Amino acid sequence: MAAPILSLLSGSCSMLRKLRRVAALLAAMAICAAGANAQPAGGPQAAVVLSLDGIVGPATADYVIRGLQAAREQNAAAIVLRIDTPGGLDASMRDIIRAILASPIPVISYVAPNGARAASAGTYILYASHVAAMAPATNLGAATPIALGGSPPRPADSPSGPADQAGKKPSAEPADKTASAAPKDAGEAKAINDAVAYIRSLAALRGRNADWAEQAVRAAASLTAGEARAQNVIDLVADDVPDLLAKADGRRVRVGSADTTLHTRDLRLLAREPDWRTQVLSVITNPNLALLLLMAGVYGLIFEFMSPGALFPGIFGAICLLIGLYALAALPLTYAGIALVLLGTSLMVAEIFAPTLGVLGMGGAVSFVLGAILLIDTDTPALGVSLPLVAGVAAASLGMTFLIGRLALRSRHAPIVSGAEALIGLRIKVLSWADEQGYVAAAGERWRAVGPAGLAAGDTVVITAVRGVTLLVQPDAGLPPSKR
Repeated sequence: MAAPILSLLSGSCSMLRKLRRVAALLAAMAICAAGANAQPAGGPQAAVVLSLDGIVGPATADYVIRGLQAAREQNAAAIVLRIDTPGGLDASMRDIIRAILASPIPVISYVAPNGARAASAGTYILYASHVAAMAPATNLGAATPIALGGSPPRPADSPSGPADQAGKKPSAEPADKTASAAPKDAGEAKAINDAVAYIRSLAALRGRNADWAEQAVRAAASLTAGEARAQNVIDLVADDVPDLLAKADGRRVRVGSADTTLHTRDLRLLAREPDWRTQVLSVITNPNLALLLLMAGVYGLIFEFMSPGALFPGIFGAICLLIGLYALAALPLTYAGIALVLLGTSLMVAEIFAPTLGVLGMGGAVSFVLGAILLIDTDTPALGVSLPLVAGVAAASLGMTFLIGRLALRSRHAPIVSGAEALIGLRIKVLSWADEQGYVAAAGERWRAVGPAGLAAGDTVVITAVRGVTLLVQPDAGLPPSKR
């Protein structure tokens, strides 16, 4: 009895030893895998690369901000923000700059590839970054608010006017290189001075050329990559991203409230391209598409109200209206523009239900065009509403209004084709008759009829009136022809 028990215990111990060996082997493999994936103690060995291409808008700001957050979660050593932009919305630019200033990871802005630019909003973002760099054959500057400042100011004329007493032409250079054209009004001066103060504060934070930054705002000054490096506007000129990381290695930058030395040489590059969310947002936040979606939504709901139960116009209109409103909510709108667009749409719709010989329709078209022009408050022409599109939408809406009004007016003069009134004047056959009443066939049905005596089955009579479910008829002979 004891021998089987000892044998069983021996087998159990052997099994436990094998399980312990397997567990130790698995633990060793896990430790090796963790060690292979772990970053060395000197810091993480990856740099996240973001691409800011095109106009700076809500979609771009959302992409950059989420990219900075993802880099923080990945514990990246640096963030490379590749820039190629003509400018964009002030609100979106400031959102990006706030995210850069709050980033615990150094942001290296890099104007690339060759031929790229960091104009307007791109210049502010470049100044806000911890390291500013450019590729050869690139440029930056022209940061004057276009809608406020108009065209770039010209050099001031000499005191003697276009030509002096000797007939000599004035010098092409102004007497004071820091001078610029005077603002047209107090509002323009306020906006430009605010932009100047903002970019000078960024220049002071990063130790860059603040005087040239002011000229980029006041006089739309621009520089090439080499000139920008020579004037301390940027920190580096690099051929590509690896060259940029190699040249940025060892630089001291201020991240938050502490100074940090960059260790960027030979970092792995993790490119984070715009995802489907950014692409969809960039499409629907186009002001032209947003305006079309808004109009499609309004007319879809109108058709649904005019023909209840159609379903498709109502569903389609509701979806377009919600997407259009979301897109417009992401853009800087003016209340006057919104009010004029809504007023114009309401007046054109009112013309359908209360024809006024085009007075409401014309007024609505004018209001809609003015509202669409004033709808977006931006200094970037590319984010404005296209005038041909506005004219086309207004003309189409006005044409549809007059078409529906004309059809409604024509329907009032058209012959009645349904209901009891449609039976009057109809020529029908008598089915049976006795004395002054009988039955007739009208509109495919058997009706009770009242009329003169002497009628017989098969005679043709004309309906003269309808009283409830009884028809009043007269013999056809001697009556003018009527509709069949």
